[in-house]
Parts: sequence; C-alpha cells; structure tokens
Amino acid sequence: GSCRHRCCPGRNNACWAPGARRARCYCDSYCQRTGDCCQDYLATCRRAAVGCAVGPWGPWSECSSPCGVGSRARSRQVTVPPRHGGDPCPDLKQRRGCLGQHPACGTAK
Repeated sequence: GSCRHRCCPGRNNACWAPGARRARCYCDSYCQRTGDCCQDYLATCRRAAVGCAVGPWGPWSECSSPCGVGSRARSRQVTVPPRHGGDPCPDLKQRRGCLGQHPACGTAK
C-alpha cells in the first residue's frame, strides 16, 4: 500500500490504503503506535510533518476566590500548528488551587 495521495494527522480510520494480501495499511500518524503503517508512510508523510510549537506560559491569574479556596489559571499560545501528521500540541491551559487571603476576609460580619 502507498500513502502517496494522503497523509492524515492523529488517529483516522478512514486514512488507509489497500496493502498486501487484502489487508489495510494506514497513513495516519497513529499508525506508528499501532505498527500498521503503509510501507512508504515515513518517507511520504513524516518528511512533510511539522510538529506543534507553543510559546511560553503566561502569568498565573489572581485567585478566583478572594477569601478561601479557589483556583488560578495560566495559558500559552500555539506558535506553529501541527501539519501533515506532525506531533500534536501539548496542553495550552493549566489550573492550580489557591487560597484567597484578601485583607478584608477576616473582617466581614
């Protein structure tokens, strides 16, 4: 089988070609994990692959709760989107817990 006409990112069961002995071979980037790539997958698809690139993390937000348990978040942007079956993007957002301790917290009546 040949990937000459198509290469697909991620897992795509529709991205296949007829292989040896009527078996299907695949041209999606997931085939490297499952071991069922067409013979020319690496030469045809990975050559043109561009993996995702991301920028630096932004600053953490303020705690979502001024008093007590809340959360903070931060994010980053994609600088180069993945193409032609390249590596997918990592997480673009992170969240973590925090404890709001605004000076007015203990004085409310």
